[in-house]
Amino acid sequence: MSEASQTFLTKELRLRILSAVVMVAVTLIVTWVGGFSFRMLCAGIGAAVFYEWLKMTKAQTTASERQVSALLMTTAGIIVLTAPGGALSFVMVAALVLLAFFAAPMLGSTRWNATGLAYASLAALSLALLRGSDVAGLKAVVFVFVVVWATDIMAYFVGRTFGGPKLAPSISPGKTWSGAAGGAVFALVFGMFAAFMMETRLAVGALLALILALSIGSQIGDLFESWLKRRFQVKDSSKLIPGHGGVMDRVDGLVAASLLLYVVGAVLADADRPALAFF
Repeated sequence: MSEASQTFLTKELRLRILSAVVMVAVTLIVTWVGGFSFRMLCAGIGAAVFYEWLKMTKAQTTASERQVSALLMTTAGIIVLTAPGGALSFVMVAALVLLAFFAAPMLGSTRWNATGLAYASLAALSLALLRGSDVAGLKAVVFVFVVVWATDIMAYFVGRTFGGPKLAPSISPGKTWSGAAGGAVFALVFGMFAAFMMETRLAVGALLALILALSIGSQIGDLFESWLKRRFQVKDSSKLIPGHGGVMDRVDGLVAASLLLYVVGAVLADADRPALAFF
């Protein structure tokens, strides 16, 4: 590797690390504060993901399509910000998505638009409802962060170290079975530690199963975004985050894991306070 290439990689790595530190710090602070600030963060993530989805899928090309998209995401964002109850919020988002899907031709948009709205708004809503306004919600969100981040980071390093058979070569040539297994193992280690430190209600067996499901769900979410990018022949979802690409590139695993954790919590405890099932 030439000296110029090494210098570029060093600068790129520094930028990537700096961006990651800032993102993690801001996310954790806002998560700690909770309330309207956290719902604002969730709505912002949803809006950014929807914007990137539309750019990748080319679901909007005219002024009328852009206006429809803005109206849809604004409405979904209001639902996330107000969070008028777990079940009701999901019903409202589902109704909005169905409206966008079936009325797409009349509204001057495509059905990729409606699919992206579901992807972005359900992710934002499940995170907002998981956090809620109590300590249990704070613990639940930190828990899912730990599991997803451990999966993502350690899958990369284990896969780079051990290599081996590809996980899904037609979708994401860089991912390996060793990386997937390593990510899941480290997610179990860090997830168990975080859960016990935060005094989880779950028995060991149930907690192990939950962490494994979240880790696998996170990796499926990652693969889904890889498939989407390959489908539309783009490298990154956008250039919004220096050194990282787009918001969607960073939250693809979190989208699936947070929705899964919310659904499990809603079934086991309460749709309005799903975190009580875990903490």
